[in-house]
Amino acid sequence: MKRFTINNIKIHFWDFIILPMRISPGCMLIKTTNRIITALIPAMQVYVTARFIDTAISYFTGTADISEIILPMGLILLIMIYTHMQTALMSFVDGIFTLNLTKALREALIDKRARLSYRHIEDNDSWNLISRVCKEPERDIIGGINNAYTLIAIAVRIISVLTVILTQIWWLALLVLAMTIPLAFLSKKSGEKQHIADVQAAKHERRADYLSQILSDRETVEERSLFGYSDAVNTKWSEQFLHAHTARMKAASRFTAQRAGAGSVTLLVSSILVGFMLIPLSRQEMTPGMFIGLATAVVALVEVMGTFMVYAISNISRQYGKLKDIESLGALSQQEGALDAPSDRGAVKLERIEFKNVSFTYPGNEKKILNDFSLVMEGGKQYAFAGVNGAGKTTITKLLTGLYDNYEGDIFINGRNLRKYELREIKAMFSVVYQDFARYSISLAENIKLGDVNQDDDERMKWAANLIGIDNSVEQLPKGYETNLGKIRPGGVDMSGGQWQRIAIARTLYGDAPMQILDEPTAALDPVAESEVYKLFSEISKGRSTLFITHRLGAARMADEIVVIDSGRVAEMGSHAQLMSKNGIYAEMFENQRSWYAKPSESEGVLI
Repeated sequence: MKRFTINNIKIHFWDFIILPMRISPGCMLIKTTNRIITALIPAMQVYVTARFIDTAISYFTGTADISEIILPMGLILLIMIYTHMQTALMSFVDGIFTLNLTKALREALIDKRARLSYRHIEDNDSWNLISRVCKEPERDIIGGINNAYTLIAIAVRIISVLTVILTQIWWLALLVLAMTIPLAFLSKKSGEKQHIADVQAAKHERRADYLSQILSDRETVEERSLFGYSDAVNTKWSEQFLHAHTARMKAASRFTAQRAGAGSVTLLVSSILVGFMLIPLSRQEMTPGMFIGLATAVVALVEVMGTFMVYAISNISRQYGKLKDIESLGALSQQEGALDAPSDRGAVKLERIEFKNVSFTYPGNEKKILNDFSLVMEGGKQYAFAGVNGAGKTTITKLLTGLYDNYEGDIFINGRNLRKYELREIKAMFSVVYQDFARYSISLAENIKLGDVNQDDDERMKWAANLIGIDNSVEQLPKGYETNLGKIRPGGVDMSGGQWQRIAIARTLYGDAPMQILDEPTAALDPVAESEVYKLFSEISKGRSTLFITHRLGAARMADEIVVIDSGRVAEMGSHAQLMSKNGIYAEMFENQRSWYAKPSESEGVLI
């Protein structure tokens, strides 16, 4: 069966039935058949009950034989047996259906999130949408299915019972039908308002969830204890929680009031309708059995309309809004080739990178991060980007690695425009250690091998670990390279911040990309420790294309070329000695940071 996807999906009201039918057709066929049969039972009961009562009266008055009562009695028994058995059967079918739906939906949502254009990842509205859609999506769809079935069943029930009523009192059928329309309209509006409340509440719930993580996560326990901020964060959590709760309660209160009003009206209407039915009974235009069967059906039908129909329409209208959220997520742009594995890195050689009059502004922002930026970098050399925070250093790596392509100007790699490359080719060219590098709760070996999913080379993995100095730590691990890191799995071992940083760098070395980039992954370290890590990486990357990004200059001076970025442009470029002799931006920044790198035992001004 073709894999289910939400990409560019178009949602219609009937997709509460059609969409699950595509995912689990067998279960949906059983569920639909059962709902139709169940919906027809009330109309069947009218005739069966009327036949049974009238036959029983005739038998007791001596005008009918006992054998004539067997058929209606058997039908009543059959209906009772089916009603009882279908509950157990549908419980089993619903379990299988829920499993199939959950698997297909979650796989589709994970796939969509993985393919999203990077600009959506940094957009707040997109993340609010993602949070709403991905929070138990199967629950909303199953709720929508059940309510859709309820409405179908109610519609079948109304039509079947009205057909019976039409054969007896045609104008009574019109009265029942007339009260259906306003109830349905009001219920639909109520559901729409509840969905609007859900959207508003979801924003606050997302913030509350984040604050809840701060209050409970293991990673923040030390700072919670040290700074004692739990009460302050808890207060903020309570504010967000109450905002969400209030929005939902207002919508729920309106719905409860409407439902109570509808219930009172339908109770009054059912009494009036039964009163009208006494007229044909008194004129002997209706048998006592038909009166009892019809009166029972009318009272039950009006009650269903005033309670179950109101509830179902309101909820399905609310859930339809959530289904449309899936459509909105599916409509978000995707990055072509996002899930493609990198090309063969051995076949790629990096000779030259050129930025030509590149300007870039982040979506939703008016400030140009890069402004007519031009730069040429030669392969096989070590470069360092220096500058204050916000100068545009990291933005350059995002453009280079294909995360954004909505920039002005051109970027050329080996003389070919970057926009002409497939994403798998770009992935093969670059390997990046980010400032917020990931810490994967898997084995140490797997952590390193993620650097290149195209190969599974234990010898290369150990070579990378040895090169960056992790091999000494491996000896202390209970299962060596196969030890699970983190505390998610049994026997998992925590690593220090410095060890995690070395693992991230080892991952880059294992990947062996033509250009390796360190984007301030050591920002959490003190300047001296940072300088040592960069020095180590510089030594093992000699003769390779490397790029250090830092605003602290103890590491930058190790590069062949230092590029000083200011106001989105190249302000200065050259070696450490050349830039110091210019007495420009770099020299001033370096002098301001000189004391950061001096060892306490050394005289002032001597650097590591």
